Amino acid sequence: MKAAVYDHVGGPEVLRYEEVAEPQLRKGGLLIDVKAIAIQGGDTLNRLGGALVTVPHIVGYQASGIIRELGEGVTGFSVGQRVVATMAFGSHAEVVSVPAASAWAIPDGLSIEEAAGVPIEFGTADDCLFEFGHLKAGETVLIHAGAGGVGLAAIQLAKAAGATVIATASSDDRLNRLTEYGMDFGINYATKNVATEVMAFTNNRGVDLVVDSVGGTTLESSVASLAYRGRISWVGRAGREDRPPEIWPIMQKNASITGVFLGAEMGMNRTRTHPMIASLLTRISKGELTVVIDKKFPLSDAAGAHDHIESRRAFGRVLLIP
Repeated sequence: MKAAVYDHVGGPEVLRYEEVAEPQLRKGGLLIDVKAIAIQGGDTLNRLGGALVTVPHIVGYQASGIIRELGEGVTGFSVGQRVVATMAFGSHAEVVSVPAASAWAIPDGLSIEEAAGVPIEFGTADDCLFEFGHLKAGETVLIHAGAGGVGLAAIQLAKAAGATVIATASSDDRLNRLTEYGMDFGINYATKNVATEVMAFTNNRGVDLVVDSVGGTTLESSVASLAYRGRISWVGRAGREDRPPEIWPIMQKNASITGVFLGAEMGMNRTRTHPMIASLLTRISKGELTVVIDKKFPLSDAAGAHDHIESRRAFGRVLLIP
């Protein structure tokens, strides 16, 4: 099979397209012919500095496709069925092998390409808002990086739950586009002070919840944007800053920060997360929520796709098509 691989970490240029051995079907697993790969922020971070579990290494957490073969003991799936699956690594390839428990049937009404951008993005957003963020109708939420996959999912989910939604993005054009997905107030973090803008919009009260996928100095602005006893769901370090954020001011507000990592929750509490993601797939198939696809690249140009994401030009998910 063909795959995008690398044998040392670094920028997008380390990715190369070449022939590699197909993965083996395992007991209790599925062998899937990949049709679409949604590049995750974690994929770019792993390519930049993560561990090489294999050499050459195939990065990637999530892909959708068609089941080619069922492993021993697998029930509830069939050969030829459309599925989306998550994995520890290996999505940037023509074929993936995954445990059946890490896959979901794609409902009618949802395309295989749209499904590629659902489990991690919408599952993470749902956990940040509700399972760990405890968002309620009538509250106000600040969502950083609103034009990213998790950000767009969180904006839609929060609005559907009856919250007032503030979001940040790096340009006014991106912010204008976010209004159609439920954003009530947008902040261009490249030109304005986020905490100052939040306080002005909320009459100096602050927000009840922040979804922060950036970390670093952005996490400091999240603390400054909180209302008394507010909450932060901290879900990533996309800003890639080495300096630890100063979060002492959170004490003065009796506020809280919860780390959110969907991968750990899926491993420790799959009986909750698997049906939660299945429900999100169903809602999207019914048109209640939207998967926003920015651009599609051939798998052979994985380097170009990673570069496009890291340029911060993308609005929504970037896909690789084998």
